[in-house]
Amino acid sequence: MIFKTGLFVKYLKQMGFLSVSAFIALIVLSGSSIGEIDEIMVFKTVDPLEKIFKETSFFNEKEAGAFVARGEHASFQFVVRSRLNISGLKLEVGDLKNGHNVLSDIRVGYVDYVRIGRNTPNASRDKLFSVNGLYPDPIVERPGMDISADETQPVWVTVRIPGETPAGKYTGEVILSGKAGEETFEVKKSVWIQVYPVTIKHTSLWVTNWYTTSPHNLELIFGEKNIEPYSGRYWTFIKLLADKMAEYRQNVALISPLMLTEYNLDRQGNYQFDFSRFDQTVEIFREAGVLGRIEGGHLGTREGGWVSDFVVFVPRVEKDTTYFRKLSISTDSAQNFYSRFIPALTGHLKKKGWDQIYMQHLMDEPIPENIDTYTEVAKFIKNLAPELKIVEACHSKDLDNTVNIWVPQLDYMHQDYDFYKARADAGDEIWFYTCLNPKGEYANRFIELPLIKTRILHWINYRYQIPGYLHWGFDFWRGDPYEETTSIQTEGGTILPGGDAWIVYPGDGVIHSSIRLEAMRDGIVDYELLKMLGEKKPEVAAEIARQVIYQFDYYDINIEAFREKRKMILEMLSE
Repeated sequence: MIFKTGLFVKYLKQMGFLSVSAFIALIVLSGSSIGEIDEIMVFKTVDPLEKIFKETSFFNEKEAGAFVARGEHASFQFVVRSRLNISGLKLEVGDLKNGHNVLSDIRVGYVDYVRIGRNTPNASRDKLFSVNGLYPDPIVERPGMDISADETQPVWVTVRIPGETPAGKYTGEVILSGKAGEETFEVKKSVWIQVYPVTIKHTSLWVTNWYTTSPHNLELIFGEKNIEPYSGRYWTFIKLLADKMAEYRQNVALISPLMLTEYNLDRQGNYQFDFSRFDQTVEIFREAGVLGRIEGGHLGTREGGWVSDFVVFVPRVEKDTTYFRKLSISTDSAQNFYSRFIPALTGHLKKKGWDQIYMQHLMDEPIPENIDTYTEVAKFIKNLAPELKIVEACHSKDLDNTVNIWVPQLDYMHQDYDFYKARADAGDEIWFYTCLNPKGEYANRFIELPLIKTRILHWINYRYQIPGYLHWGFDFWRGDPYEETTSIQTEGGTILPGGDAWIVYPGDGVIHSSIRLEAMRDGIVDYELLKMLGEKKPEVAAEIARQVIYQFDYYDINIEAFREKRKMILEMLSE
């Protein structure tokens, strides 16, 4: 790396060397040659699975290359660190070429830092520690940025590989420019992508991240208070969510017909249902490419605390206002409502052609203390619509087989795997989910975990033949989501670990991704590649997955070994 002599002189003056003679004396004593001083700035390539902190000063440098299939993305992470303040830092990437073939869909983002202000209970042994409590996570696309002296800045590059891309090695260069102190600089690096003759047409792993359209979220995105539900801004936000989910291969959307329906009463006091808002929401997600399936929002909740009985939501219409009461399913009001609502909903789904992709949540996370009230609701709903598939995140397996799509928490899946495997063999569908739990050594999406433990969540899916994954926190932003990523649940003072409640960030009219969401997307593709290899060489695919996922909570997270296994998969699929 070549710098102007004046730049190094300025650095020496900042460090206390006040004269040129002192500078020359230092050069003579050290044996270095003027103009070849690499100590001023670091510009290196590191694996995108490495989390780089502001204070990181030693880097496991790697070649700026990637091995990919057609139809996925190639990611690169570059790090910049200088002993002088840098202003106007900018990284540009030219087209990557292979003869007349070009990769040109390239995005550059600057990794931002967020705070983790509370310790996670029962943290894993490989938890990452930051000196100042700041962790890398958001990827913010901006024209450029300034960097303070002696702080490290990662820059993230994502290259989309279209499905029709000819196989071969594509080469190009990245250009880093800016001003260090008073001197401008420009540094270039070669970059390459090896595209294999393997194509990801679509991904089959069912993936859902729940979202919220709260007034706080709308304000964070648009900078306006009191945005009305179902206004133009509201529907713009729904589209932003749908587009971001589709971009990162989410193919299931949680959409609540119960909460989106408009209710009226006829002269006899019977409910009338208008599903227009539900339909509009479904269409937005469908047009974005998310809707492999519709995940119907919950019909009820706990009556009070965690161990209390389940109750259902029943609308009460007063003039132009509808609010929801929480009632036992055994009450006349609840039975009267659901006896009309469920048939109307299922009939509407059939009319729209959505009945085959629809599944219904009842109440979230049933536990042994309230399974009786859960099964009571489930049987009542099933009696009204036997064909309606029930999906549930559950802490208990003793649900009288009322569930069609079981979604146990990962540690409960581990604990009761034989039961869930038997249910799968009997024709039920089995997913798993993570949230603020499990902790310990289990893979999860917490910001303070090594990034590879987010990516291999979907290797767990393949290793144990589990075709779906659920997480509750896509955008449940609280306060300033950049300033503090942990929060406290009101009930019991439970800590939500950093990043549990969201995996995207608000921008000015946009939604920013994160390095965790990038890892999830790549893990979803890994699942598909393993599945393709499993159709070709089932024993080999199973063994490769086993070498990464030893057990539900025991993994090989060595990044170099992981990269070798993924390359091996691509090479075997190319044979």
